[in-house]
Amino acid sequence: MADIETVRTVADLRARVRYWRDQGLASAMVPTMGALHQGHITLVEAAAARAQRVVASVFVNPTQFAPGEDFARYPRQEEDDARLLAAGGCDLLFAPSVEEMYPQGFATTITVAGLSDCLCGIVRPGHFAGVATVVSKLLLQCLPDIALFGEKDWQQLKVIERVVRDLDIPVAIVGVPTVREEDGLAKSSRNRYLTPDERRVAPILHQALLGIADGLKRGRPAGALCEDAAAALAAAGFAPVDYVAVRDAETLAPADGLGARPLRILAAARLGGARLIDNIGVEG
Repeated sequence: MADIETVRTVADLRARVRYWRDQGLASAMVPTMGALHQGHITLVEAAAARAQRVVASVFVNPTQFAPGEDFARYPRQEEDDARLLAAGGCDLLFAPSVEEMYPQGFATTITVAGLSDCLCGIVRPGHFAGVATVVSKLLLQCLPDIALFGEKDWQQLKVIERVVRDLDIPVAIVGVPTVREEDGLAKSSRNRYLTPDERRVAPILHQALLGIADGLKRGRPAGALCEDAAAALAAAGFAPVDYVAVRDAETLAPADGLGARPLRILAAARLGGARLIDNIGVEG
């Protein structure tokens, strides 16, 4: 195992963070499901730049997977993850069991109305309830000063921000820009599901978003742009295309075109064995 302290119980996690707090050290948390890549390490490095101590969690959360999704085959590689975290400047790894996170009789679920009911929330019913519940637990278990999440899953970031605000969880949420491959594909643990041929096609998803942004700046309506992009993705081999949408960046309400408020262009589509998501921001 890499040279990083690992704890597996909530009691041990709290004891370590309490010790840091008693020493006057600010802490940051990076929640993950493991199978780490450079995007995760960028979060760790951003955390280390903002706080004196960094804790990362590795927990494949069963409650955010629907029946038939990839929970069983989701990559689990704790030893490799620990090495990457140590090299990235992480001080503590929290790697709880399912039984630690969800003891027998666990019966509480957190749902976020509105933000969870659109986009991925339609295609993956129950997913964001699982996310909101496990992230709330992790933040309350650790009580870091800040917690960092990637902007690649923009809807998830907005859901988490709302949970923290609505439940008065005393943790500042920081979004970190998406880390991409040289060809524009957003880094993701699920990219390893792609075959070599699919990997060559995958950057078209990001290119489609850039095309929509360019069209919006030229005054074209969002609906037509999204329809064209979805058709292009389907022609390239993405199936199904779950959605291509232009939304208000904060509320995720549908938007027709550029205006006073920042927008987010979001898409999700399956390519072979991988469901890919991506988004970019655009402003008037």
